[in-house]
Amino acid sequence: MAAKRIKIDNASSKFRRQSQREQKVIRCSVLIVCEGTKTEPNYFEAFAEKQQGVIVYDIEVKGLGRGTKDVVEKAIDLKNKNNYDRVWAVFDRDEFPAKDFNEAIAMGQKNSIEVAWSNEAFELWYLYHFQNVITGVSRKDYEEKISTAVNASPKYKSKKKYRYAKKDPNNYKIMTTYGSMESALRYAEAKHLEYADSRYANQNPCTTIYQLVRQLLGRDEKLNAELIARIGENEL
Repeated sequence: MAAKRIKIDNASSKFRRQSQREQKVIRCSVLIVCEGTKTEPNYFEAFAEKQQGVIVYDIEVKGLGRGTKDVVEKAIDLKNKNNYDRVWAVFDRDEFPAKDFNEAIAMGQKNSIEVAWSNEAFELWYLYHFQNVITGVSRKDYEEKISTAVNASPKYKSKKKYRYAKKDPNNYKIMTTYGSMESALRYAEAKHLEYADSRYANQNPCTTIYQLVRQLLGRDEKLNAELIARIGENEL
């Protein structure tokens, strides 16, 4: 799949307090390598329409249509060939062997690749927009659960019954309109922090998508500090 380059503007509250004259444009390049070719790329590309501020993110999204280790290996290869500020590998547990899933995450960590993984599937992140999922969910059940959650939302007024479609390019809008991204960030992080070992394949439900989303929302304080420091060094 050909890479699709998009840009989003972002900023922390510290920058927003400055006057437009005082603000400096801070550029940050982010590569997101996804297991799927539609579901995840469609979601992350939707951020382009939502952000504004002084941190300009150059986001490159690649959907491979391959499994866990292949995604991480491709992310490592592209990281070594380019000068990205952050490189992410995005993949699911699905039905891959536990050994492969665990090793893919460890491989990413060893090579300074950020890993946004989901057990069992990316759709867990969507479901967190509506409810706090605390018990394991099979990937075959997500479609029904998400459909039910949207239909039950007091914000959903259509007479036509909603049915979740995995490759729908409007999924970002649907989840944030009828659900709550703030809830998703909170629920996903809380559940993730309950696990203390590296047996990731056994951690169901769990997703670290919230870490990538938080970064794209400009709330990654470590990255923000790094970018600010770079500006300071350039002014010396």
